[in-house]
Amino acid sequence: MAIKAEYIWIDGTKPTAKLRSKTRVLPNADKIPTWGFDGSSTNQAEGHASDRVLDPVRVTPDPIRGGDNILVLCEVLETDGTPHVSNTRALLREVAEKYASQESIFGIEQEYTFFKGSRPLGFPEGGFPAPQGGYYCGVGAEEVFGREIVELHLDRCIDAGLAICGINAEVMPGQWEFQIGPVDALTVSDDMWIARYLLYRTAEEFGIDATLDAKPARGDWNGAGAHTNFSTKAMREGYDAIITACESLGTSQEKVLEHVNQYGHDIQSRLTGKHETAPWNVYSYGVSDRGASVRIPWQVEVDKKGYIEDRRPNANVDPYVVTRLLINTCCEALEKAGQV
Repeated sequence: MAIKAEYIWIDGTKPTAKLRSKTRVLPNADKIPTWGFDGSSTNQAEGHASDRVLDPVRVTPDPIRGGDNILVLCEVLETDGTPHVSNTRALLREVAEKYASQESIFGIEQEYTFFKGSRPLGFPEGGFPAPQGGYYCGVGAEEVFGREIVELHLDRCIDAGLAICGINAEVMPGQWEFQIGPVDALTVSDDMWIARYLLYRTAEEFGIDATLDAKPARGDWNGAGAHTNFSTKAMREGYDAIITACESLGTSQEKVLEHVNQYGHDIQSRLTGKHETAPWNVYSYGVSDRGASVRIPWQVEVDKKGYIEDRRPNANVDPYVVTRLLINTCCEALEKAGQV
């Protein structure tokens, strides 16, 4: 029996790439062929030479259509088979392979905000809700908005076989979070993009928009981040490697900006030094400090091994980029220090 394959890819829109998808009917899922698309409509080509190639890299069950239907995450290639300039996954593959012996593992906490029209879900028309705080992990109709969407999204991520490990309501009405991991860099990034696709499609069914904007509501509200938890084999075995990794991320202002400038659009509006953030241009790390750039969880200090949390990435960060930067910076430093 024929199946529907939803080909999904990341486009070339700047400053923040968008997800695109289209459907192909296949005789079965035994062989998933490459496909093509019009790159001139996705900011990935010019009209006089617009063909671009979709190369399947991850196939999962389609929890929306059900049955034997599938989701097909793709890399974008040029027609000669080389990675397109917008293909950040290809860059991650190279770095992940270079430092594969260090066995990097990631967990990403994806915050997002539901909007109904021009206002966050739960914001009253012509006014504002009570201050943030009570909504975090809240219970009850006065503090929680959109739970039916969140629960359906969670079920669909599980049914798709993604490495989703939790959900919670965040500090602002209509703001939520899901977590992917702990898994390797390519898996956490692939799963994050597929989970984002499922989030948008699920919210679409309710007439709601899910946004990854870094500062969805101006004023005295937290922004939306994608806190990224990271460890290597050495970090999971000893505390000296934890400190080396933390210090490597702040070796110079150039290194700080190399990361921050690629951690998502509009980052300066979110990383202000307030609302559980460090200033965007000042690097710091500390134990149990949610006002630091990088947090060492208290249990990690107690156990003298574990992982670190980079709190700087925006909700709209490209997971292929943030994982590549962390591997490249920290693993290089650990290698130089002989902590591998």
